[in-house]
Amino acid sequence: MQKGSGRARVDPLLIDVALACVLAVVTIVYARQGYAAQYRRQGWPPFDHTAVALSLAVNLPLAARRRAPRSMFVVSCGALMVYTAAGYQPSVNVWAPLLACYTVLVRHPVRQAAWAAAMTAAAWVASGLAAHLSIELSIAQTVLAVGIVWAFTSKSRRLAQRNKQLAELTAQLRQEQELRAQHAITQERLRIAREFHDVVAHHLSALAVQAGLADFVFASDPVAAREAVVSIGTSSRQALEEMRGLLGVLRAGTDAGDPDQLYRSSPGLERLDDLVERTRAAGLEVAVAISGQQRPLPSGVDLCAYRILQEALTNAVKHAGRGAQVKVSLTFHTDRLSGQVSDRGGSAPSTALPSNGLGLLGMRERVRLYGGSLRAGPRAEGGFEVVFTIPLAPTETTGDR
Repeated sequence: MQKGSGRARVDPLLIDVALACVLAVVTIVYARQGYAAQYRRQGWPPFDHTAVALSLAVNLPLAARRRAPRSMFVVSCGALMVYTAAGYQPSVNVWAPLLACYTVLVRHPVRQAAWAAAMTAAAWVASGLAAHLSIELSIAQTVLAVGIVWAFTSKSRRLAQRNKQLAELTAQLRQEQELRAQHAITQERLRIAREFHDVVAHHLSALAVQAGLADFVFASDPVAAREAVVSIGTSSRQALEEMRGLLGVLRAGTDAGDPDQLYRSSPGLERLDDLVERTRAAGLEVAVAISGQQRPLPSGVDLCAYRILQEALTNAVKHAGRGAQVKVSLTFHTDRLSGQVSDRGGSAPSTALPSNGLGLLGMRERVRLYGGSLRAGPRAEGGFEVVFTIPLAPTETTGDR
């Protein structure tokens, strides 16, 4: 007995041994008590010890039918031919070789196992003729018996082939599911990484500039220093608020059942004014121009546009320097949202802020996610600009006809 998947599993060898023993006992008992008394013809020798030994040789090899099907078949069918040639009651031991033939046909290719069907047919015809049946009837019952075995073998082969294909498809499906799960996890990590980068990079850049300004004017202009410190506090609280939102999504995990929760927990264009004020507090002159028919945007697109503007303004804080003039333009078209952030550099930043280039990469990934386009680079007249376009669902327009 073996245990697997919580259920007891019987060793197939024990099943074959039991089958061989039962078939041998039934055959011998039937031949000695019933068959010999009712169907024995004159001239047939009695069912003696030799007949019993040959019957055991016909039936007991079935115990090895799974481990050595060819050898088992040859012994069983050969013993039947010897039994028939010895003149004993025919048609007694014909069933074991038939089962042995089935085993060989199932476990080997048809071309390599056809000899077993031919050998079985020969043994059955010989047994029928020994029972004084006509040649026609002997052949007919042989064709019927071997034909049934052949048909069962064909069905078993098709079933085994389908089970193999099903197992292969199941394994392939499982592998594809694992790959999709890994891809989904990677995409989610990248999305969360972009959010953390945008939150941390923007707010820390603003804090660094404001702290440097407060330190620079601490003695000469206490009012400006105080305003910088107040701005630091405001930026810190906003950064903590966004970080808590992101961490809340991470704690909820994938069981939250809301794939857009990360988007809705993050800011959108409704907080553009706060973003602009923080940039102005860092010492930049920011002008905002919004044109077109303003309307609510999908949460993902809203976050995408906000983060692009945030990253562009963060780059201006890092590289344009104090006093730089920054222009932010947003245009709501019927089928797209376009935006531009351009700056004309001011004085060099008093504190060199590190940059790893991930901001521009993140912006391009965000825009590409929604089928848009983005261009970023230096301007011919000086400064830097970021221009992007994000497709939108077209607005419905009505008019008189």
